Amino acid sequence: MTAKNIVYFDLETQRTANDVGGWDRKRDMGMSVGVTYSTRTGEYSIYSEKTVDGLVDQLRRADLVVGFNILHFDYEVLMGYTVLDLPSQLATLDLMLDIEKGLGHRLKLESIAQATLGVGKTAEGLDAIKWWRQGRLLEIAEYCCFDVKVTKLVHEHGRDNGELFYNDRFSNKQKMTVNW
Repeated sequence: MTAKNIVYFDLETQRTANDVGGWDRKRDMGMSVGVTYSTRTGEYSIYSEKTVDGLVDQLRRADLVVGFNILHFDYEVLMGYTVLDLPSQLATLDLMLDIEKGLGHRLKLESIAQATLGVGKTAEGLDAIKWWRQGRLLEIAEYCCFDVKVTKLVHEHGRDNGELFYNDRFSNKQKMTVNW
C-alpha cells in the first residue's frame, strides 16, 4: 500500500491587501514564493510565480493538504492563477480554522509553535513583501520553508499527542485538544 501523501503548504505574496484595494481582492496580491513539503517524497519544493502551475498540480495530487489559514488566504491568492475552485477540490486541513472552531477564537501560528515546540517564526509576512520589492527571493524562500516546517511539526505534534499548547493574550500557556 502506498503511504498517504500529506502536502504541507504555505505561500507569500507580492503585495499587501492595501496595495490591491482590500482583503476581498486576495487574488490580486500575487504569489512571490510558494513552498510545499511532501511526506511521500520527504522533500521541500519551492515555486515561483512562473512555476505556479507545478504548485497547483502538486496540491491536486496530495491525499491531504495541510496549512495554516490556507482556505481563506493561500488558496484565494492561488486562485488568481487557476480556474480551479481549490477549497472545494482539494482535501484540506486548515489548522487555524480547526483550532478556531475548537477554541472559539483565532490563534497565530507563532503562539502555538512557541508554546508547543519552543520555536518561533523567523519573520513576518510583511517582511516577505519588503524582500520581494528588494528582489531578495532567497530570504522569502527560506522564511516560507521554515513556516512550512513549523506547520508540519505543529500538525504532527497535534496528531500524535491529541493536544497542542498556546500562549494566551496574557502570555499564559494553555492546553487545547485536537483530533487530527
